Amino acid sequence: MMNVMDEVLKNREYLVEKRRYFHKHPELSWQEFETAKTIRQELTCMGISYDTVGTSTVATIQGPENKPVIGLRCDIDALPIRESRDSSFRSEKEGVMHACGHDSHIAMLLTAAKILSEHRDELLCTVKLIFQAAEEAASKERAGAMEVLSSGLLDDVDTVCGMHIFPMIPVGKISVDPGARYTSMGFMKIKVIGKAGHGAMPQFSVDPIYVGCKVVDALQSIVSRETNPMDTVVVSVCSFHSGSAANIIDSSATLLGTVRTFNPEIRKTLPEMMERIVKNTCAAYRADYEFEMYADLPATITDERCAAIGREAVVDFLGEEAVYHYPGTPGGEDFSYILERIPGIYAFIGCRNEEKDCIYPLHHDQFDLDEDAMVNGVGFYLEYLLHAQKETW
Repeated sequence: MMNVMDEVLKNREYLVEKRRYFHKHPELSWQEFETAKTIRQELTCMGISYDTVGTSTVATIQGPENKPVIGLRCDIDALPIRESRDSSFRSEKEGVMHACGHDSHIAMLLTAAKILSEHRDELLCTVKLIFQAAEEAASKERAGAMEVLSSGLLDDVDTVCGMHIFPMIPVGKISVDPGARYTSMGFMKIKVIGKAGHGAMPQFSVDPIYVGCKVVDALQSIVSRETNPMDTVVVSVCSFHSGSAANIIDSSATLLGTVRTFNPEIRKTLPEMMERIVKNTCAAYRADYEFEMYADLPATITDERCAAIGREAVVDFLGEEAVYHYPGTPGGEDFSYILERIPGIYAFIGCRNEEKDCIYPLHHDQFDLDEDAMVNGVGFYLEYLLHAQKETW
């Protein structure tokens, strides 16, 4: 059987080269046409067959044994962020950047695919490699993970492994904790409808900015007064737009925000709580409102059994000292839809290194990662598969 560390180190140049290529050529959600084309070209060169679902790709490596079927998943889209960090592989697309590390995710899964294709006769399973589009733009109306699930290509998968490069954890460490890793993720759009008027004569208008400020303030009572202090709940208004001049009271204000929680029951009741507060606050100040919730994704939950397998994988590849315990965090992931249907794991791969200035959070315009972390990510993909293929599913 292959020596995982030797195989990954042997392919380190390929791994770094691919990550830097994808970093230079980022594409936004649902627009990953060249990214998908490059992934498919690489798979063809490896002799790996694949199916397409829009810009997502599901490749299959068939070993001597058909079962179990083990999925390895990465996301492939970039963000609408202007990169401010200078490097030899800086984004060539102005205003678009791989600020969430998906460039490294693609490179890690392609490298794992390359190694597995060279050792397919040694496998005791079937491998499905899931290069998933549009994680960053997931909504309940359309999500990359849901489109792959709806294709039926994952119907036979017994367990699935996903991961994220993580700048809050030092390079060389991996978190494989069971339970909720990311909160549920919802977004809200609130329109406060007032009455336009002159800024010098506010008595003849209904000021949507003033009312909107009261709405923002009142929404915070959900966290402080309506939910258990032991539960993680976040309600954040992150965008507030109204007006076009210094002396005109506009007729409306638009507020955008996000809500997060680990608790599925709170997730169900949050929309009602918020709309009640918005409705009654607006009524108190003679305004009307429109309220919309969208992108209501569930929490990302690692299966207990799969977490145990993941721990064995980390220990075998990097040693006991590499196992890092990290609590769930208020992010969001449409991989959660896949984990609702298929037992699996979502690992955090440490990539923080102060000496290399790899210290910035995800979605930051100076985000970068210690590329040594990618070696660990590839190793984790392979070790999880090698351990999981011995299990009865």
